[in-house]
Amino acid sequence: MDRALALALNGWGRVAPNPLVGAVLLRDGQVIGEAFHAEFGGAHAEAAALAACPDAAGATCVVNLEPCAHQGKTPPCAEALIAAGVRRVVAAIRDPDPAARGGADVLRRAGLQVELGIGDQAAAALNAPFLWAAVRPGRPFVALKVATSLDGLLADADGKSQWISGPEAREYAHWLRAGFDAIGVGHETAVKDNPELTVRGPVSPRVAPWRVVFARRRVEPGLRVFTDGMAARTVVLVAADIRDRVAREVGGAGVTVVAADGLQAGLEALWTLGVRSLLLEGGGRLATAFLGAGLADRVYWIQAPVWLGTGVPAFGARDPVTLDGARAWAIVERRALGRDSLLVVDRELCFPAS
Repeated sequence: MDRALALALNGWGRVAPNPLVGAVLLRDGQVIGEAFHAEFGGAHAEAAALAACPDAAGATCVVNLEPCAHQGKTPPCAEALIAAGVRRVVAAIRDPDPAARGGADVLRRAGLQVELGIGDQAAAALNAPFLWAAVRPGRPFVALKVATSLDGLLADADGKSQWISGPEAREYAHWLRAGFDAIGVGHETAVKDNPELTVRGPVSPRVAPWRVVFARRRVEPGLRVFTDGMAARTVVLVAADIRDRVAREVGGAGVTVVAADGLQAGLEALWTLGVRSLLLEGGGRLATAFLGAGLADRVYWIQAPVWLGTGVPAFGARDPVTLDGARAWAIVERRALGRDSLLVVDRELCFPAS
């Protein structure tokens, strides 16, 4: 299952809104075929693994998501496994899509052994945005990405933040962007850093992410996201009473101007645009607001091994919670990024109904 999950990640940025899926075919404990869902509209992982295996009769298929049972852009994987003579299927979690789910039942009726639940937590974390969209529709899955010093500061006392993190962490940040439908910043970060919010890393996303500015009351029309060649992939969220004025200032370049009073309303507006996952990259005030409102579902925290002492905090003050009452987030990943450390945590893991 670990191998299936690792294979699935190869589809990052290329398969959404489909899930990330990897499949491994085994016989007598030996791998005889493996593959992953590589491109939206292309072969699913199970079908690709069968194509890579000349004879799957009697094999076990290990896959991180229940094989689909419907005819979509590709034939149903459950039927392909049956036709190939696979004897046993081990899947981590159910498919939450009402149109696609039910593969496990199809396989059992055909006489195959089916096991569900192995590696379910890792599988749920891997496809969190996909599961969220199916189980809790209405707003995108929201992740915060912060890069700080050891003492939790985004910038030093002079406001300088480039670069707290090292080159490996910055490359990871661009890889991360490629897998989200939208990249968002607050107004202050947009003005101070004037970021492009584009993907410039090892993965070229199938669809360029939306750039989102949570502007509220003020908008500077000269920002890059409003004036570059990708302005048509930019959304600015403003208070309802200034929406028409802002639309006159930046709408001509193709920018989508949305009236949204409050974070929840802003997320609902993004959902209507097709945004199912949102990566927030700044700043501290926006991150604190999302955390305080219970609207942050994941945090990617990159820590550089430096102490700054005084500077711009990543997380501002919130209503206090006692240690006994504090809720532990689920740890998704911990590893090194060059000299820096990465911690990924989810507020809760989202599972489809069994």
